[in-house]
Amino acid sequence: MSSQQSPLAIGIRLSIMMFLEFFVWGAWYVTVGNYMDANGMGNAIYWAYTVGPIAAIISPFILGMIADRFFASERVLAVLMILGGAALYYAPNVVGENGAGSGTFILLLLLHMLCYMPTLGLTNSIAFSHLKNQEVWFPLVRVFGTLGWIVANIIVSKVLGADKTATPLLVAGGAGVIMGIYSLTLPHTPPAAKGKKITVRDILGLDSLALLKDRSFLVFIVSSLLICIPLAAYYAYAPVFVADAGIANPAFKMSFGQMSEVLFMVLMPLFFKSLGVKRMLLFGMFAWVVRYALFAAGASDGVAWMIIAGILLHGICYDFFFVTGQIYVDQKAGPDIRAQAQGFLVLATQGVGMLVGALISGNLINAIVTGEGAAKLETWKDFWIYPTVAAFVIMVVFMILFKDDPKGAQDVSEEDVAKAASTEEMV
Repeated sequence: MSSQQSPLAIGIRLSIMMFLEFFVWGAWYVTVGNYMDANGMGNAIYWAYTVGPIAAIISPFILGMIADRFFASERVLAVLMILGGAALYYAPNVVGENGAGSGTFILLLLLHMLCYMPTLGLTNSIAFSHLKNQEVWFPLVRVFGTLGWIVANIIVSKVLGADKTATPLLVAGGAGVIMGIYSLTLPHTPPAAKGKKITVRDILGLDSLALLKDRSFLVFIVSSLLICIPLAAYYAYAPVFVADAGIANPAFKMSFGQMSEVLFMVLMPLFFKSLGVKRMLLFGMFAWVVRYALFAAGASDGVAWMIIAGILLHGICYDFFFVTGQIYVDQKAGPDIRAQAQGFLVLATQGVGMLVGALISGNLINAIVTGEGAAKLETWKDFWIYPTVAAFVIMVVFMILFKDDPKGAQDVSEEDVAKAASTEEMV
């Protein structure tokens, strides 16, 4: 069916798919902390941000053992989105007074993410299967995912003003069901690995462990895992911090980070020509240090421009470090283990790193951030000092230990950025 349509028609259909895919995630992920805080579940916020990393660790098994072998991708996508959307839509119903039902609420979020995380790979797989000129079309299609996230934040935060209510969960759950139904209209995409033997070794990317014999690659992997620990604090608690600082429509303000991400994704090939891999990674790490430092400096008095500037740095933080890192892995790994190496990077960062980070930041928050009003903002300042120092130490260690031949890293094209974006797990 897809072969009978023009590339533009296919591109539009896949762009709608990407828009809905990330609309679902963006609609609830940024607001859930403020919703939990307003409903007596503030001490459990970090558990809501462990469900994504747990699902990121498990989802390769769902994809590798089931989706890639037995069923058409669009049908698996439909079932997962409908089940996940239903779980998310029902989640607010289990919340009682003073945080009652928080455990069940978290379990429903986990069920949603166990369904949702595999769809990130499925949507990429469907797109690549039906785009003939991938290096041209995929970035254009994928950017609609980021736009979906931004639009979701605008709707639930700026338009509805619903940051502290259950509305974003209902919107996201409903959108998930719509996405599931829409998935059934997508071009038929047979299982990519039908009839092939797939092992746990392949799924976990264990063959790529041989790359760790290269000291610089080992330094890169360890640094990537460690830098995700302070990153978890940003995803889980920056929206709550923005609300406590008295800045209206916090989820809408957080979407400024995704807007800057789109800009820097376009500019990345130009930066590569002058900076190369190591300096790109260092600039990304330094932006993290500055972001957390701005949060700490602006916390006591709720200085809006400092906090907003910290959010706007997300484009450099994410693109310069994660997308550059994906390009670096692509360059270091040979064709035989390239996919495994990217999977191993995702496991280390979005899985282990973000999980450890959510647990650490949650316990820090519960121990440090207390009180109300100005007194609470002062404790936010104390909290943000921890990720500032952590990111700075990781950056310095990386700068000293990481050595990379700049040859071949200078000429990075839009195609390289597109390939890296296709492995992106977090917007």
